[in-house]
Amino acid sequence: MKNDLNRTFIVGITLISAMGGLLFGYDFVVIGGAKPFYERFFDLTNSPQLQGWAMGSALIGCLFGALISGYLTDRFGRKLPLILSAALFTVAAIGTGAFNSFSLFISFRLVGGLGIGLASAVSPMYIAEISPASLRGRLVSINQLTIVVGILAAQIVNYLIAEKVPSGASDQLILHSWNGQTGWRWMFWAGTFPALTFLLLSFFIPESPRFLAKAGNWSGAAAILQRIGGEKYAADAQKEIAETLQGHQSRVDWKTLSSSKVRPILILGVILAIFQQWCGINVIFNYAEEIFTSAGYSVNDMLFNIVITGSVNLIFTLVAMRMVDSWGRRKLMLLGSFGLAIAYFLLGASYFFELKGVAILVLVMVSIATFAMTLGPITWVVLSEIFPNSIRGTAMALATTSLWIACFILTYTFPILNKMFHASGTFWLYALICFSGFWYILKTLPETKGKSLEEIEKSNN
Repeated sequence: MKNDLNRTFIVGITLISAMGGLLFGYDFVVIGGAKPFYERFFDLTNSPQLQGWAMGSALIGCLFGALISGYLTDRFGRKLPLILSAALFTVAAIGTGAFNSFSLFISFRLVGGLGIGLASAVSPMYIAEISPASLRGRLVSINQLTIVVGILAAQIVNYLIAEKVPSGASDQLILHSWNGQTGWRWMFWAGTFPALTFLLLSFFIPESPRFLAKAGNWSGAAAILQRIGGEKYAADAQKEIAETLQGHQSRVDWKTLSSSKVRPILILGVILAIFQQWCGINVIFNYAEEIFTSAGYSVNDMLFNIVITGSVNLIFTLVAMRMVDSWGRRKLMLLGSFGLAIAYFLLGASYFFELKGVAILVLVMVSIATFAMTLGPITWVVLSEIFPNSIRGTAMALATTSLWIACFILTYTFPILNKMFHASGTFWLYALICFSGFWYILKTLPETKGKSLEEIEKSNN
């Protein structure tokens, strides 16, 4: 059966659906490089609240995008929400840099956030549902790879677009420079081309066969499954899908979600989603300016260092893709939570003893490398495969919504925690969270590598 797999077709539709991840990564991170310039343009430098709102507003959009993803995927399938997310990314890329009004800037960041929220829930779920068990970990990890590529692309674009800022430049000098008037706009506009590409290509992917089966369209599901792996693969997959759907109602309600069979796995998914954010890695991406400048780097050095960290992120995500289907999900999640706890402890100590420069940069890179090969991609793999077929859309929406709530709390509270506990205490707090996550994963997370989605569902019952 393995030799009958149509790998070209499988990888092709995986790459198209994973473009949602690429736009997710780009749109989420591009604001970090634009931050020193749009803050001067909109006169936010003396208002921590407005600075936080500019950075965190997209997360509100992410929250609502994730919330509606459950309804959209259960009602219309996986394909239409992917098309919608692509359209939202396109509108946001054009609009964010087009106006001089801070309110309109925020409005388009919210639109982009809706796209991120939708894509973050739907892309990995779609890939999991079209993937053979032997390849699923690697294929779902492609979504995280494209997120990382999007992050790196945003970092490189920011670095190439920004003109060099003179050492010790005043706010007024930055404001009236090309960076302060126009450069930050092009950082957002550069996302238009991949967004339009995603929008066009998303019309050509098939619907998820597992959604079609759930909706009663068995002939449509069979046709797609045959394209994926041939007739025997399709027959075996249909039999397994039918067994897991037997006796389940078409609409998901709270009674179903709170049942004794579903509740434990739903709680596991929600906690893993929250932990992926509260492990603290997004602070490094979103507040790179503060982290590197407090370590003694200039704005120019900061933009270059961000590119270095993005490259490390990409390299170790590729490592994760090689390991996820051999090492398994559980080992990598344990490695990531324990490794980050150690790295954050040392990072906090470096700030406490006022170490500067390379020491901070190396520990930041170690943290990103650890996250990139473990919690970053593997969390999305686990979330995409642990939920039962009959409730996957709604359960994935709840887990992803929890993730974005956690992300908003993390992003919003970092400046507050940094002021209260300084950088050292803040990273020590994240180290404690990572140690706690290690023990939770050790006690609760089952291994899922090599199993079909239906086999995973049966083992959880």
